[in-house]
Amino acid sequence: MLVRNLKPFLRRKSHYSFRILFRATTLPDQITSELHKSCCHRTLSSSTSSCNETIGLSSSNSTKFGGGRIPVSGSKHVKLVFLPNPFFFQKVAKFCTLLGQERADDNGASDGDACFNVNAAAANSGRGGLEAKHPTGEMVDFTQIHINKLPTVLIMGRPNVGKSALFNRLIRRREALVYNTPTDHVTRDIREGVAKLGNLRFKVLDSAGIEAEASSGSVLGRTAEMTGNVLSKTQFALLLVDARDGVLPMDLDVGKWLRKNAPGMKTIVVMNKAESLDDCDGSLAAAAGEAYTLGFGDPIALSAETGLGMAELHETLRPLLEEYVLQNNICADEIHENDSSEDMECKLPLQLAIVGRPNVGKSTLLNTILQEDRVLVGPEAGLTRDSIRAEFQYEGRTIYLVDTAGWLERTKQQEKGPASLSIMQSRKHLMRAHVVVLVLDAEEIAKARRSMKHVEVVIARRAIEEGRGLVVIVNKMDLLRGKENSKLYKSVIEAVPQEIQTVIPQVTGIPVIFVSALEGKSQIAVMHQVVETYEKWCLRLPTARLNRWLRKVMSRHSWKDQAAQPKIKYFTQVKARPPTFIAFMSGKTQLSDTDLRFLTRSLKEDFDLGGIPVRILQRTVEGNGRTNASSKNKQSANRMMERVVVSDKRTVLVENSSTT
Repeated sequence: MLVRNLKPFLRRKSHYSFRILFRATTLPDQITSELHKSCCHRTLSSSTSSCNETIGLSSSNSTKFGGGRIPVSGSKHVKLVFLPNPFFFQKVAKFCTLLGQERADDNGASDGDACFNVNAAAANSGRGGLEAKHPTGEMVDFTQIHINKLPTVLIMGRPNVGKSALFNRLIRRREALVYNTPTDHVTRDIREGVAKLGNLRFKVLDSAGIEAEASSGSVLGRTAEMTGNVLSKTQFALLLVDARDGVLPMDLDVGKWLRKNAPGMKTIVVMNKAESLDDCDGSLAAAAGEAYTLGFGDPIALSAETGLGMAELHETLRPLLEEYVLQNNICADEIHENDSSEDMECKLPLQLAIVGRPNVGKSTLLNTILQEDRVLVGPEAGLTRDSIRAEFQYEGRTIYLVDTAGWLERTKQQEKGPASLSIMQSRKHLMRAHVVVLVLDAEEIAKARRSMKHVEVVIARRAIEEGRGLVVIVNKMDLLRGKENSKLYKSVIEAVPQEIQTVIPQVTGIPVIFVSALEGKSQIAVMHQVVETYEKWCLRLPTARLNRWLRKVMSRHSWKDQAAQPKIKYFTQVKARPPTFIAFMSGKTQLSDTDLRFLTRSLKEDFDLGGIPVRILQRTVEGNGRTNASSKNKQSANRMMERVVVSDKRTVLVENSSTT
């Protein structure tokens, strides 16, 4: 059974080897003999002829053995060694790959170094396999260290070498946009994530492609400047090169740029896209020889797309990360279990998404809120492609702020490419957010004489349908100041809230803030309104208070027919985020759409729930039947169909069992 499971690996090239990762297991003698036969037959029958040609031996200088041909025993090039107790390794499922492509060192290795020592291998089998680089075992438990204290690794290189693909492989999610654009650059901002490589945890940064010769005013020049600012917060760097293209002059320029801006940083050269390279034909060794010219030591061959070579990356990073943690005396965080539920609820993070059309100032607003140049800004439209997620603290609360790409109306030219991927990513982050900030352009509002365009109305309605809190921000108000634009400035402030309420009638009281993100003075006003909307979104009202409110509301409502007036038995809130209420009706009379809108509007006015969607459902509570019915009839009568009517005219039938 074991030999059959290993045949897919044995059919691959013979230079693959299993990495020493964890505890080794010795195989029984019967399985060992079968494994010897299969390994010898595979290696000698299919690989000897090609290896003979590689080392310069003819078929006449070899002897038949096991269906293949091997060199004679006097040859100094090949030495066949049998291990009495081969071993295989367990607990490697959490690595992205198991096979490592070892570079054969046939030219410079001696006979004692080229093959395993049988006695040493047998001795090592009892203590975990071959002698590893770190025999002391795990010294640091990275899973117990706080995220802010973890070491930082920066992924850098020239454009289109697979930096974002490696970033997604390390964080185990497809967060960064990956698209094959040799003539364009997809990534433009610094993206941050937590890498999970085996038992290692570290912060990883995905950077834009660096071109040392780019002008300072261009987009590439500004991205290189942002990468240079991040180097001060980084401890290690992964310099990526394309193994298929080799080391290009741009790669050498990136190496010089890195030495100039971070001379003392530990840098590891990674040859990405190495899945097609082979050690038998010398392509892998040739690529490694070119990578040595960068001057950063031994390179690592891997494939971010397939996961090949991630074990070698783990072995290289592990001693560096452990040394950093031990030198800086970073210890595990203490877990406080005595926190009350109210304190834990206050510490829940807030998910905030900034959305809008391109070039309305979303990235500038994010930099203003964070008080740093976190994302790239400029006059170019559509500059942001990736949705950048940043974490910060505001009044003791953790907030995750997401800057999304500009929403565009889909056309035939934009059906494929980075633009369409950006729109899909923006929609995904809108559905994840708790509060959505819709940014409008004040200058375009003044020119077009209307507040919202079709795309912005679609964004707002989708946020309401998903049950998210909505805050509207009118940016670039500084362009309307002055004596000439004084009347226009006042008209925009008065007309925008009214028009927004007309376009989005589902939610009343949507907060509108007029700011200028470029001046950097709008952080407090924006965050105060965002936190207030979030607290309304999480509000829970007690049932007793709701029923007292209901009696007052029903008394002041004018009914056309008092006999046909619906009777609400009681009113309660079943969930928050967003607030959802249920009206239990007695009798067959249901609340009409007008009655539901009246109750919704009264809830928002009396409890100050403006800017968030409020949902009201209704259920019918019927009698249990006659008292002298049998037990079976009582059970069947207790099972009823509840009619749930939602405020947006949808009807759902829910079967529920009543216990009354």
